[in-house]
Amino acid sequence: MITYNPLIALFLFAAITLLLFLLFRPTKGWFWLIKSSQNNNEKTVIEDVLKQLYHNEMSGGELNVNSLAGILKVRDSFLLEVLQEMTHNELLTIERDVLKLTNEGRDYALRIVRVHRLWEKYLAEKTGYKKEEWHDRAELMEHKLNLEETNLLANQLGNPLYDPHGDPIPSKTGRIATVEGIPLSNLPINTVGRITHIEDEPEIIYKQILAEKIHIGSQIRVVENNKERIVFYAEGEEFKLAPVVAANLTVAVLEKEAVKEDNMVRLSNLKLNEEAEVLGISKECRGENRRRLLDLGFVKGADISIDMLSPLKNPKAYLIKGTSIALRDDQASKILIQKH
Repeated sequence: MITYNPLIALFLFAAITLLLFLLFRPTKGWFWLIKSSQNNNEKTVIEDVLKQLYHNEMSGGELNVNSLAGILKVRDSFLLEVLQEMTHNELLTIERDVLKLTNEGRDYALRIVRVHRLWEKYLAEKTGYKKEEWHDRAELMEHKLNLEETNLLANQLGNPLYDPHGDPIPSKTGRIATVEGIPLSNLPINTVGRITHIEDEPEIIYKQILAEKIHIGSQIRVVENNKERIVFYAEGEEFKLAPVVAANLTVAVLEKEAVKEDNMVRLSNLKLNEEAEVLGISKECRGENRRRLLDLGFVKGADISIDMLSPLKNPKAYLIKGTSIALRDDQASKILIQKH
């Protein structure tokens, strides 16, 4: 025979009440947190789909459901649900398994691209994160900033036209600046040009470009171009790239009158007992690092020489405006000089 115990009943009532509170507490209950997580995940996938379709559209390609599932790495059943909702909301159409953006979907995609590229610009100008981290961090933030926050970020950065890779940043009205140039792999021998864009995808090729220390904004001269390799000179250094890697660099061809000094080199190439004049700081040097170098006296027209070598020759101490300043080679490579 089971007897009624008011203490046990009270305890059970309190436990059930607490459980229901934890489950359904407004905005912070487990039920709402799980639901919010699902909604956020759905929003993220919708925006990833739009961005993939936009980039694919810009490159002149087509995407079907199977290829999109492989790119996004989401469950097929979940992706189909998302695509059905996007079709219902007139963000895309599906014709014979080929996905196409509607005008509304393209406008939405441009907003996502705008956030991504603005955030990469912010990371380059305002933080100390390495280039390899910019893309992944921007991928996270592109789903978090609303329209007002995006416009505030753009204003803070001075409404830039291009991100640090040279990709155009859509304006708040959807206008996009043009990227001048053609792939480096298509340039004939003796062409002189300026690097205007460095593609950061696929990651394996981008990491190789970074490892070569190739800088956006650098003036180059092509000396060899064949099926095996492209060889060019930039800022006093020789670079050799496979054609597949060179294709990820966009170069604007320069007319004769626009060509700067052919003897422009990087400060890291200066030898002991050589003297030079500072021509400027590479566009590769941004934000606080750029301002610091300018404050230290690395300005156009300043005379410079090596004052002292460390045992391993890195860093080196440079004499500029009567002051000895130590720089690592990776810092010195972003200062452009002309040897006397």
